[in-house]
Amino acid sequence: AGRDTRGIKRVHQFNKVEMYQFVEPETSNQELEKLVDDAEDVCRKLGFTYRVLQLCTGDMGFQSAKTYDIEVWAPGQGSYLEVSSVSNTEDFQSRRMKTRFKAEQGGNQLPHILNGSGVALARLFVALIETHQQADGSIAIPDPLHSYLRADRIPA
Repeated sequence: AGRDTRGIKRVHQFNKVEMYQFVEPETSNQELEKLVDDAEDVCRKLGFTYRVLQLCTGDMGFQSAKTYDIEVWAPGQGSYLEVSSVSNTEDFQSRRMKTRFKAEQGGNQLPHILNGSGVALARLFVALIETHQQADGSIAIPDPLHSYLRADRIPA
């Protein structure tokens, strides 16, 4: 109940880009950091103020060994909105899927699986409008989106 249970930022079904990687166990933590940087890059390119939070074990899903959430600042909301979550499940998912790979030194190994949401589009849209709204009510479109929207501004 309350004002934050409905509306565009609280939709229960939304579009997002999912990122998955199957990696060798010895590189999984390094690859996790790269995946977080990829999600952060979207926020940087769109000109957002954002933060990256490493979740404590009580806030992570039981399958995750390490999880980061990326949140963008939405000025009109006066709060941060989670737009991405990136996790290293180590061999939890590969063990359940019985996924193996042949190691260079021989024998089968379980890959570590990383997954993350690139960006939750509905929340990103809220932050985009609120961050880039101009004094006249128009919305300045960040440079990386110009070619997709064929515009540099949305009129008031």
